Amino acid sequence: MAEPEVMAPEGTIKNEGAAIQKHEVASDVLAAMAKAQVQARYQVALARPRDYDVVRQRILKDCERPAFAETAFYRKPMGNSTVDGLSIRFAESAQRALGNLMPERPVIYDDASKRIVRICMTDLESNVTHYKDLILEKTVERKNKKGRTVISQRLNSYGEVVYIVEATEDELLTKESAISSKIERQLTLKILPGDIQDEAKRAIMETLKKADKADPNAAKNRLVDAFDDLGVRVNDLKAFLGVESLDTMQPNDLKTLREIWTAIKEGETNWREVMEQRNEARGSEKASAEGAPSTAAGKAKEAAKKAAAGKKQEPSAADPTQSKQPEPSQQASTETSQAPSVSTENSTPSPDTGKTAPTEQGTLGDNW
Repeated sequence: MAEPEVMAPEGTIKNEGAAIQKHEVASDVLAAMAKAQVQARYQVALARPRDYDVVRQRILKDCERPAFAETAFYRKPMGNSTVDGLSIRFAESAQRALGNLMPERPVIYDDASKRIVRICMTDLESNVTHYKDLILEKTVERKNKKGRTVISQRLNSYGEVVYIVEATEDELLTKESAISSKIERQLTLKILPGDIQDEAKRAIMETLKKADKADPNAAKNRLVDAFDDLGVRVNDLKAFLGVESLDTMQPNDLKTLREIWTAIKEGETNWREVMEQRNEARGSEKASAEGAPSTAAGKAKEAAKKAAAGKKQEPSAADPTQSKQPEPSQQASTETSQAPSVSTENSTPSPDTGKTAPTEQGTLGDNW
């Protein structure tokens, strides 16, 4: 016999239906708002298209400011070489100059262990969208595990134990912001024409060159103070440059340190990696100096040394010790004529009799 169907109270069914209807209405409202915003942005972009001559002038005008130029270019170690490029600060300036861009960072997945953020950059005029998904693990590396939830541990390149712990909300926000800004910079530079980027690089270098030439001591002091804020002291800078005093810094040294500071500031590298790369480069330079010469002049000099050494090793006719060795037949007759003889100077006492026993002198061939 079938069990009787239990009917829910009519009031409960009405409440559930109202909740579902309310949820659907809210979703429809949000979707309509998003659609309206996107349409409005496209309409404004089509009504006010960008002029790349104006974009170029805006960017170059920013590059003429020394304070901006100091942070607009970075350089970081990468293996046995370095990687450089325009910085995040420059990309932000380029976004303002370009206009009609729509940057987005929607979270498309989130759980207890990871978060996936889609970094998008849309050019509203050409309707081109560049995006990259950032898979963000909710962990950070720390040397001190006190008070932290440890997920795992590993040994770094220095043989030190590093703990992988759960990230706090602040640490996760910092991590997400740093990586997202790097990706957004890459997407922005995909939209900015390459010739404007090249011209901006030259303008940045020219601005910094003029500022350093006008007051090199002030430029050095600003850079030293900026590194000090990052925990890099004066002695660290001296070790990197290989100098006894920072007063001997050259303009190229200022340029290099400034680019490294920008890379560290933007999270591209850290001072330990910079020093490791510098030490490896110095080791390579030393090995190259001690090894075979690479230049044509060095090779010619090395060949001359080898030739001179070969001449020294050739026997000289005036040197009696370098005389020609006798033929085998002549050597045999010489050995016969120079038979061993008894000599008091070369004799040793016999262990059996205590008398002096003759020792055998070496032949001419033995001495040779």
